[in-house]
Amino acid sequence: MFERPILQILKKRMEEPRRFIQVLAGPRQTGKTTLAQQVMKKISFPCLYASADEPALKDRVWIEQQWETGRSILRGERRSENAILILDEIQKISGWSETVKRLWDEDTLSETPLKILLLGSSPLLVRKGLSETLAGRFEMIQAVHWTFSEMREAFGWTLEQYLFYGGYPGAAPLIEEHERWRRYILDSLVETTIARDLLLIHRVHKPEILRRLFELGCLYSSQILSYQKMLGQIQDAGNTTTLAHYLELLGQVGMLRGLPKYAGERVRQRASSPKFLALNTALMSALSNLSYEKAQRDAEFWGRLIETSVGAHLANGIHGTAMELFYWREGNREVDFILSRGRELAAIEVKSSRRRISLPGMETFCRIFPVKRKLLTGAQGIPLREFLQTPPEFWVE
Repeated sequence: MFERPILQILKKRMEEPRRFIQVLAGPRQTGKTTLAQQVMKKISFPCLYASADEPALKDRVWIEQQWETGRSILRGERRSENAILILDEIQKISGWSETVKRLWDEDTLSETPLKILLLGSSPLLVRKGLSETLAGRFEMIQAVHWTFSEMREAFGWTLEQYLFYGGYPGAAPLIEEHERWRRYILDSLVETTIARDLLLIHRVHKPEILRRLFELGCLYSSQILSYQKMLGQIQDAGNTTTLAHYLELLGQVGMLRGLPKYAGERVRQRASSPKFLALNTALMSALSNLSYEKAQRDAEFWGRLIETSVGAHLANGIHGTAMELFYWREGNREVDFILSRGRELAAIEVKSSRRRISLPGMETFCRIFPVKRKLLTGAQGIPLREFLQTPPEFWVE
């Protein structure tokens, strides 16, 4: 079975002698449950796995029951010095963080060496519960969308397949049946994420506006669109504050981001028009109504897939780090992506055409801001295959 590089990080964390609540959170279909099951096979001491994603209704008593079962491993006939309790889809239980805190603190006082691994497919809710209740007791590991390297190694995909079908491993076996693949993405991933991870958890007064914003963002992915233009595209959208809030929610569940403009000043960045960025190109393809073959013949759409794949690779790769991602534009001069780590800047242009190119935006940006690296990927630059296999931090080291 294919093993993601993140598996070794998770295994090392769970084998450390100190006690911390380890949290593995990320978008749906990024392989969190599989990672937990692989860890169970590699750890030398007992592990107990339980999921709140089963049909029977779960509540905080269920957490207590599973916790007691984990404790029993430590004091039973086959007594072990360590044990791990893995609770999957923890965010589905109301008040989960308060219960986990109480049980964890009980174990701390009694010196019970039960280690905890929490899995959640709603990073927004998981992080809220952690920061409000479990501060100082947890460490977070982010599971992001699969990279080109991972999809190639696991499924033998070509670069072109990755650009179109994106990084959802659960959908990989369906690509030979396009409509079935498309319905899986839209029904099992998109709608489930919106309905379960957003609408049931947050006060979204206009659900149809959130859905329309998601569709608009995928349609315009890799393009800059002002909030005023969004209001013109979405009927009964309310105001720009509502749209900005909904776009932030979509970003926090790993679907769609609005990149801010780099300005060197936080206030100006927040006030800028966002650049839409789908965090997995499968979302664009599923909504496009284009087949794999037709998409490759559509130069405009394929070019947006290429630019989005670069942006998504950068955004997913820096998630949970001190690095940030922006775009830049002044007048008709633009730089596709600005990767920032403190004062270290990398300016990145993406080109899919083999025609002779000039980079006036890059030249202007580099006159205004101190840039460490000026990068071109795609045609006449760093090969796209190579760029998508390079960790983003490499460009700002």
